[in-house]
Amino acid sequence: MTKKSLREVLAELLADQLVSVQERLGETTIVVKAEDMLSALTLLRDAEGLLFSQMTDLCGMDYSEYGEGDWQGRRFAVVYQLLSLVNNQRLRVRVFAEEDDFPVLASVTQIWPGANWFEREAFDLFGIIFTGHPDLRRILTDYGFVGNPFRKDFPLSGHVEMRYDPDQQRVVYQPVTVEPRVVTPRIMREETYGCN
Repeated sequence: MTKKSLREVLAELLADQLVSVQERLGETTIVVKAEDMLSALTLLRDAEGLLFSQMTDLCGMDYSEYGEGDWQGRRFAVVYQLLSLVNNQRLRVRVFAEEDDFPVLASVTQIWPGANWFEREAFDLFGIIFTGHPDLRRILTDYGFVGNPFRKDFPLSGHVEMRYDPDQQRVVYQPVTVEPRVVTPRIMREETYGCN
C-alpha cells in the first residue's frame, strides 16, 4: 500500500474546511475558513498522519497592497507555520479575518500555548484581535502608542512622538513633527572630499 501525500491527507481530513491547497517550492500552504479554524487546527495537531504538534511561528499579514494593488481578497490574515516532528513535515496555514475594518480571529493559545506572544505581536503591529486570548495587550510598542505600525496605511513618520520634557520632568507625547529635507551624499557636497 502506498503512503498518501500530505495534500491527499489534508483533502481527506479537512474536506470542506479547506479553501485552497497550494504546493510551491516544496512547501504546502493551505487556506482555512475563519469559522472553521479552531477545529481545523486542532485536527492538524491531533490527527494520525498529520500530528503537527508544534507551531513554530505565527504572523499577521496585510494584503492591502499585495501584488502591486491587484489583490482582490480579504485584507488581513494570520499565517501559522506548523511542524510535525513525527512525520518530519512542515505546513503553512493561512486564515483570513472576515472584516477588513476590524480584523478578528480566534486565539489558538488553547491548541498551542506558545502562540501567546506571537498573537500579542500580531495584535500590536497589525491590530488583529484574537478572541479568547488570555492577555491580549501590546508587546512591542508603548501602551500609549497610536495605531498599528505594520499596517500598509500606517504613516512612515507615525502619529505621535515621545520625548522627555525637562520643564515638566516627565515623558510627553506630541504630534510628530517631520521636516522634509533632501539628503545629498557627502561626496557630492564637498568638492575636496577624498582629495589629498
